[in-house]
Amino acid sequence: MLNPEQARMSALLLFIFAYALFVFLPKKRTQISLLGAMLLVLLGVVSPKEAFLAINWNVMGIFVGTLVVADIFMESRVPAYIAEIVVDKAKNTAWAILLICALSGLISAFVENVATVLIVAPIALALARKLKINPANMMIAIAISSNLQGAATLVGDPPSMLLGGFARMNFGDFFFYKGRPSIFFAVEFGALASFAVLYLIFRGHREKMKLLKVEKVKSWVPTIFLVSLILLLALSSFFDTGFSYMAGIICMIFGIISLFWEKFIYKNSVMDGIKSLDWETTFFLIGIFILVGSVTLTGWIEVIADSLSLLVGSNIFFGYTLLVFLSVLLSAFVDNVPFLAAMLPVAISLSDKLQINPSLFLFGLLIGASLGGNITPIGASANIVACGLLKKEGYEVKFGHFSKIGLPFTLVAVTAAYLFIWFIWGK
Repeated sequence: MLNPEQARMSALLLFIFAYALFVFLPKKRTQISLLGAMLLVLLGVVSPKEAFLAINWNVMGIFVGTLVVADIFMESRVPAYIAEIVVDKAKNTAWAILLICALSGLISAFVENVATVLIVAPIALALARKLKINPANMMIAIAISSNLQGAATLVGDPPSMLLGGFARMNFGDFFFYKGRPSIFFAVEFGALASFAVLYLIFRGHREKMKLLKVEKVKSWVPTIFLVSLILLLALSSFFDTGFSYMAGIICMIFGIISLFWEKFIYKNSVMDGIKSLDWETTFFLIGIFILVGSVTLTGWIEVIADSLSLLVGSNIFFGYTLLVFLSVLLSAFVDNVPFLAAMLPVAISLSDKLQINPSLFLFGLLIGASLGGNITPIGASANIVACGLLKKEGYEVKFGHFSKIGLPFTLVAVTAAYLFIWFIWGK
């Protein structure tokens, strides 16, 4: 059995080693996080009970349940049907592309980013084929738009769920928190600013094309499920003010209902539906919660917060700026989930030392970590999926090509959101 100092060092070394492997072996990230978590328990750094309690089961319930609802929503073809209408109503190709990006953002605020890209991609590819243009820029724009809006609501993306779980924020808190405009409005402010970047990229496409209607809605029921889920999540905030259990239970109930509805209507196997879920990300999150929990339990968060507070001094604006843009830089190359999970307790501790409202650092951290992934093709799962779909169509996206769109989009969006948060929460 390790003594306290050995346990403390083991927690830090395992965390750093696992993090390094996330960067160099991204396809093995789930196995790495689970192996790291198992080693922590086997070495006695954390007890099985501490490991279990380190997992935010409310967040896990939201993630898994939302995945199921998003899956049947995608299969219903409602999003693709709406996208076709958008394209037909647009005055030219440039505005059709911009409206598709806006639609991607709208869907992504309530549906996981990868699912959003898969929903909208067929329409973008169909439009590109009709116009005989390279779809790469359009697909990149869809991916980065979905990543941006995924941070807007509690159910939009795992980083938002992590923040909600950590800060005990409910669905409504993402709109207004303690009487002030919250993260949703910061994201929308960034979206408006970054929309100008996308317009500059696509303004040359003046063609007007009519898409043939090929999409037929299979059922509107999944749309009713999704809207009902969102409304119930909003209502749950009045009953579970500590964001401790109700949101996860609601999402799981809707997930189970969706599975059985799919079996009844489409005669699909419930087990096949369960197997098709993103279990890789689910178990990755479980491992991450335990890894981060071990670092917190052994006191390293306080050490990091002390070091940052010495660097920042009493300059709150410098501390806020450093936290946001360091998050952007790191998230461009590494997975934002483990990064955010590790930094959330640091942000709280640093806020305590500076005696300020922690919302400033927490919201800035979410913006930086969520949007930094838009700079590179490997920075977010949605980017990887978009590039993979393009490769299947015979279009290879190079690192520089992606960054040429992603970098200006990210800098404009982050700067706008960063300033909005400062003016609302910096006092």
